[in-house]
Amino acid sequence: MEPSKTVYLDNAATTPLDPIVIDAMCEVMTNYGNPSATHALGRKSRGVIETSRKKIAGFLHADAKEIVFTSGGTEADNMAIRCSVNDLGVKHIITSPIEHKAVLQTSQDLVSKGLVSIHLVNVDNDASIDYTHLESLASKYPGALISLMHANNEVGTLLDYKKVSRIAKENNCLFHSDTVQTMGHYAFDVSEFGADFLACSAHKLHGPKGVGFLYVNKKLAIKSMMTGGGQESNHRAGTENIIGIVGMTKALELAFTNVKEEQKHMFGLKTYMMEKVVKELPQVQFNGNTSFDGGLYTVLNCSLPPHPNNALLLFQLDLDGVCCSGGSACNSGAATGSHVLNAINHDPNRQAIRFSFGRFSTKEDVDYTIDVLSKLLQPQTVKV
Repeated sequence: MEPSKTVYLDNAATTPLDPIVIDAMCEVMTNYGNPSATHALGRKSRGVIETSRKKIAGFLHADAKEIVFTSGGTEADNMAIRCSVNDLGVKHIITSPIEHKAVLQTSQDLVSKGLVSIHLVNVDNDASIDYTHLESLASKYPGALISLMHANNEVGTLLDYKKVSRIAKENNCLFHSDTVQTMGHYAFDVSEFGADFLACSAHKLHGPKGVGFLYVNKKLAIKSMMTGGGQESNHRAGTENIIGIVGMTKALELAFTNVKEEQKHMFGLKTYMMEKVVKELPQVQFNGNTSFDGGLYTVLNCSLPPHPNNALLLFQLDLDGVCCSGGSACNSGAATGSHVLNAINHDPNRQAIRFSFGRFSTKEDVDYTIDVLSKLLQPQTVKV
């Protein structure tokens, strides 16, 4: 039986395409020329790609040559880490136990090949980095790659990137930040951020899946992680995804043009939901930093009180039309649970639910979700 209503509060996993983005993509679908070809149709496609690259660089106050188009954030993270080791002489990676698997598994793969050592910086129970420990590790392993995400994808805690940038520079370290959850949600100036690598995935900001980019500081000389062509100035082999690139560019344009309004809208929904869920479920707790300055305004991770329904809560919410997550989407089906929640000592007797907001989320969505949640978690009620 289909639910009477569908509410989508899983925007940290992926976002619905903005209709304006769809229109922009449709306009270039007839540009079938290979952008590497020298004839007129190829040059037309190349022009579209380079115009997009220049626009994206402008949003970040970067040079166009610092933008390398990829298939998404996972490839961008892989490129930053693998090229740092393969091309820039990195022998040590300093990261944290709460990073995305694109960082942790990639780093571990390099360890298994005997190419690098990993050093994990401590985190506290709200997923904040221990900057004193980070400074100690950086001074012990100068020249390392520091890889820390701008905002945690499960609990939303923000990184003090200026502090990390300072520590990196003082110890001659490279700095890579997975900005997949924050690109387009905050104003970006690469010189202020101070990172050598930044990763973006278009589908996290109402753009298409299968496209992203890596910002690479122009001072760094890296080679292509894949062989088979000289595309992307020899940084990434393979014919560029022109339709996806145009969609991503339009999505970024919309996001950066309206960033203040969207911050106000989504943080308002987050605050509203926090107030409502506390009223309905007074024993609820929140994972991560929930303040505007300390946490990602699109993410609210709720730690629900122990209840017989907790084990099937995500399934039951889905039956009632509420789309949300028990953590990172990449952890779906993992028997060991969320590595992020484990690292911040989350109570295993509580069910953690991640609600994440987007451009099209509404107060009505929140109201419906809280109504469903409160019914499922009523005392003495066990739904099977």
